[in-house]
Amino acid sequence: MRLATWNVNSLGARLPLVLEWMEANGPDILCMQETKLTDDAFPRAAFSQLGYESTHFGDGRWNGVAIASRVGIDAPTCGLDSEADRHGCRLVAATCGGVRVHSVYVPNGRRLDSEHYTFKLDWLARLREYLDERYDPASPVALCGDFNIAPTDADVWDPAHFVGMTHVSEPERAALGHILDWGLVDVFSRFHPDGHIFSWWDYRAGNFHKGLGMRIDLVLLSAPLAAKCTSAEIDRDARKKSPAGNKPSDHTVVVVDVDW
Repeated sequence: MRLATWNVNSLGARLPLVLEWMEANGPDILCMQETKLTDDAFPRAAFSQLGYESTHFGDGRWNGVAIASRVGIDAPTCGLDSEADRHGCRLVAATCGGVRVHSVYVPNGRRLDSEHYTFKLDWLARLREYLDERYDPASPVALCGDFNIAPTDADVWDPAHFVGMTHVSEPERAALGHILDWGLVDVFSRFHPDGHIFSWWDYRAGNFHKGLGMRIDLVLLSAPLAAKCTSAEIDRDARKKSPAGNKPSDHTVVVVDVDW
């Protein structure tokens, strides 16, 4: 099973690139974030033509999450069961090929002194509660998406640059650690323990070409899946393309293969 996640930063603008990548790389499941579409506007037909079923949760504003699967879409659900989250459109789940897959878009947080930062920490705490309430760590569960947290200093280009900023603060990393402690594995770090491989680059100042990025797009697998994971890579080349005159997303694709 090939499982991929991509913050597409507007699927309406970047659908041709997404479809091209899917045709070339053949993921069984693709999780997408920041679709910025309503459910009615989501291009189900385009994915169907490639042989994928899909489910989407979005209101057309800033967020929106989706799953496209060629191994089935069963029992789709949206949100963390809280009214605030439903308005945020930050989590969609479905069972795909026997795996409970989640496409997750964690709040950005903006600044450490912001109410958005408090909301981010609260949302992460609720995500851990959601796992406790719904699943057994011994079952096949995958959380894939833009977590807006670099797990360690090795996941940013220069830790000194980010002092006092979100994405690297101790409370955020502790909240991510609490989610991992439920029984999830950040499988990319298992294959690349030295880090310094990134999934996001600021559009400004040519940071992508300079290699000044962060790894904030994660695939977290429960133990049964992690034990069968055979590879985990970040497709930097996907960040280089500009479809139909639109610049690419500031994120690129994370791809994990599981012998499932």
